[in-house]
Amino acid sequence: MNKKADRILELFFILISVFVLVICAYPIYFVLIASVSAPEQVAAGNVVLLPKDITLSAYQYIMKEKRLWMGYRNTIFYTIGSVIFGMALTIPSAYALSRKDLLGRNAVMKFLTFLMFFQGGLIPTYLVVSKIHLLNTPWILIILNCITVSNIIVARTFFMGNVPDELLEAARLDGCGNVKFFFSVVIPLSKTILAVMILYIAVWQWNSYFNALIYTTNSKLQPLQLVLRDILIQGQNLTTTDEMDADAVKYLMEISQMIKYGVIVVATVPIICAYPFIQKYFEKGVLIGSIKG
Repeated sequence: MNKKADRILELFFILISVFVLVICAYPIYFVLIASVSAPEQVAAGNVVLLPKDITLSAYQYIMKEKRLWMGYRNTIFYTIGSVIFGMALTIPSAYALSRKDLLGRNAVMKFLTFLMFFQGGLIPTYLVVSKIHLLNTPWILIILNCITVSNIIVARTFFMGNVPDELLEAARLDGCGNVKFFFSVVIPLSKTILAVMILYIAVWQWNSYFNALIYTTNSKLQPLQLVLRDILIQGQNLTTTDEMDADAVKYLMEISQMIKYGVIVVATVPIICAYPFIQKYFEKGVLIGSIKG
């Protein structure tokens, strides 16, 4: 009887999981098929499960923009730079704060936690960036916000639960110093949290546009998100003339909707493609870094 009840409960959870998966995945799927379907089919609501009258006109419009490739180049550069710089600061900081023999670590953690909720704001940050001459430079887009308190807390919790003090004591008996212990023992044991931090920083930087909007005016420094934003605005502002009939005006409105879908696909597909390669580390790292401690 209990076995039968377990199977029913398991089936129930499977159905719930499938339902949640469909709810989460279908909007992404719809955007993809809508971006390659004829505008009139999408507007009429005929595109539900499969694309109708496949066309690549939206992508042709987007790909014509030379700025798109410049935006991709800039975003890849900013993302790689932020990952390197952010990991170089986050992981050592988190490990140091996880050590019980660090003098004043509780005070430092309280200060960092305070900074999570109370910050100077946009105007003081802009003034600081201006004073150190980082306006209109790629470095401000790499450095700013590449390290966050939340990432430090997650990584610190991971180290506290997975790097025992006994391991450090054994290494010291063998003549291993703190630096060698960190690179030779801690880093190899921390692949899961390293993958999680890389994903967090990379996704944030890939989707970031606000910093570029505020701190840069040079169009050559624009990341992909700002370039796609400009393309989207251009698509929405497709001009009509008095000589155009109602059908032509309607088509322009429909193609602007397709451009929206195409912009979403162009912006999200690269980061989605990278996710499966670190998924096996991601789940384990998040769970270990958030439950323990």
